Amino acid sequence: MLTYCMRKRLCRVNSNLLQFYKHYGKSSDGGSDPASSMMQLLQRRFFIPPEDYHAVSLLKGKACAYGPLGVDLKRNMLEQWWSSMVRSRPQVFGISTLHGVGDKGAGEVEDLSKESKLVRRRQPFRTSLLQGALAQYIPSLELMNRKLPFGLAETGLCYRPEEDDSDAIGCSAEVTEASLVWFCSFRTSLQWLDYWTQHRLQWWRKFALGPSDFSMCDVQDDELIDGASRGAKVLYKFPWGTETLETLWMFSEAELLKRHPSNQAKLECRDGKKAVVPHVLSLGANMDRGVLAVLLNSLQDIQKVDNKQRLHQRTVLKLHPTLAPVKVALDMGKGSTSELRQVCEGLLHELLEVGISAWPGYMDTTHSSMDKLHTKYDEMGVLFTVMVGENTLENGLLLVRNRDTTVRETMHISEIREFILKCISKAENI
Repeated sequence: MLTYCMRKRLCRVNSNLLQFYKHYGKSSDGGSDPASSMMQLLQRRFFIPPEDYHAVSLLKGKACAYGPLGVDLKRNMLEQWWSSMVRSRPQVFGISTLHGVGDKGAGEVEDLSKESKLVRRRQPFRTSLLQGALAQYIPSLELMNRKLPFGLAETGLCYRPEEDDSDAIGCSAEVTEASLVWFCSFRTSLQWLDYWTQHRLQWWRKFALGPSDFSMCDVQDDELIDGASRGAKVLYKFPWGTETLETLWMFSEAELLKRHPSNQAKLECRDGKKAVVPHVLSLGANMDRGVLAVLLNSLQDIQKVDNKQRLHQRTVLKLHPTLAPVKVALDMGKGSTSELRQVCEGLLHELLEVGISAWPGYMDTTHSSMDKLHTKYDEMGVLFTVMVGENTLENGLLLVRNRDTTVRETMHISEIREFILKCISKAENI
């Protein structure tokens, strides 16, 4: 039997969920409930767990529990971010810092009781990844022979409590941040701020069906955080209003001097022939809110009239090929079940060996019509559906359906792997 306190808590949860859906469900043009529809799709198609408080966390731009497809989508986004920031740039190095780094300067000491220390060990207290990069600045100088510019990149959880979190029981207070801290001279800092702002906007737009929903703006003077002289934001136009995906801050050399108060000589780098303490640019992206933005931007309701003038509507998650959690779904048509299953299993392993994520639809014992299968895979964002049938056993031919065009073409089983790899590679280079 539930206690009175537990019943009261559950009532508050349900009430808060209704309030959240009421707020986020309103589109700017007066449309109906886009948030609720999206959350139902994400829960139905294995992106997030079915409990509603995960949906509330995601709507608020906070970290939530992810299902199998949500985990892969988020991982793909982080890998694309890492590739664009670190792997393709000789001046950027990856780092990893502990949750307990926090925002304190090196000279600050705190007298904590045993209880307080225990609590600090149990949860991350950092609110951004900036301080971790500042702490690793001095040992990183040798990587660049003390020459500017260079950057330190990191991804991880940050603690972001908000005043309105008390209204959302069960809502996470953490966000997944992707951070680049860029060290440059004073004379080039404005140019670098402009460069990185444009770079970050173009990066988000690269994956978008509707690039115009992503925009940027300068931060107003009254919105600047302590120590920042300028700032910029990358924004996304959600159905319920515009929210910030990424913030860029420009700090003076004082930020490093504050972190390393007694080491000015060790902070100096070469800017041409001069020895200077660099200015600091901090780029921080909320990747959980970014996941939601990408999902909403990819969602399409497509109407089509068939030969008999009947109207058909399908919902499709047109995720960018590099971000789609599942590239290929494998299913069986008519024929010997055991033999077709063996072909599917062999093809599945062949795709997985080259890094192509595949969904084993042939393992589903419930028989569904082709229309229902396509509906399911369209909502999962699957790029291609491959149907193995009697022709495959006779002459190696498969039926391949394209998610975006719905065109079905016949292809030999030996060609499917290279075909998928080529499609993904082409999308990466756009």
